[in-house]
Amino acid sequence: MRLAYVSLPGRGANDRFLAAIAGRAQAAGLRLAGTVHTNPRREGRIKCDMDLRVLPDGPVLRISEDRGDGARGCRLDAGVLEAAVLGVAAALPGADLLLVNKFGKQESEGRGFAPLIAEALSRGIPVLAGVNGLNLPAFRAYADGLATQLPADEAMVLDWCRAACAPHPA
Repeated sequence: MRLAYVSLPGRGANDRFLAAIAGRAQAAGLRLAGTVHTNPRREGRIKCDMDLRVLPDGPVLRISEDRGDGARGCRLDAGVLEAAVLGVAAALPGADLLLVNKFGKQESEGRGFAPLIAEALSRGIPVLAGVNGLNLPAFRAYADGLATQLPADEAMVLDWCRAACAPHPA
């Protein structure tokens, strides 16, 4: 199976790293399906927004609910996340690689991108995911020993992407 992940320390590190990987992979001619994540800040707000860009070329979807500065707990709009999953699913048949910006709580519970990761792998499409430390145990259980952890090195991750996307003998 061709499943790999990055787990970088620091808030937003996986997001920035995978956005750079997506840009470089597309520039190298790889056809991507998936998502990259940004956290745009709004003036006068404590918390940033959470946006997903559906690969290969949009749309950008706001996956955070605006619950005000005093709100606590999860701000994820699960309905919008599921709309992103549907957009990615539509692009999957023509993709060389599925890039999932975050294996998060939804995926840990079998929702979100979890079914699409399994579908991509069953179709022989390699998957690269971002996983934060909080969700790493759940991801490892999901992957059942079949995932490769990649270092925080763009060149090495791009090499993995190219190799994973190369045709393999049946």
